[in-house]
Amino acid sequence: MNGQVRANIWPGLKVRIVEKQNQRTGQLTEGVVQKLLTSSPTHPHGIKVMLVNGVVGRVKEILSTS
Repeated sequence: MNGQVRANIWPGLKVRIVEKQNQRTGQLTEGVVQKLLTSSPTHPHGIKVMLVNGVVGRVKEILSTS
């Protein structure tokens, strides 16, 4: 699934995100989505989310759909 489409992402989903300060390096952070922060249906750089640990970033990979 595509991390650029809001319909593919929901709370409880396990994802990998890139934080703002890691955009140049591309370092990914793994976690579970707490809430979606992007309101538009799509975003070219990935949907912005907050993970349950409070980290904010854009979804680059969707790991599980459960």
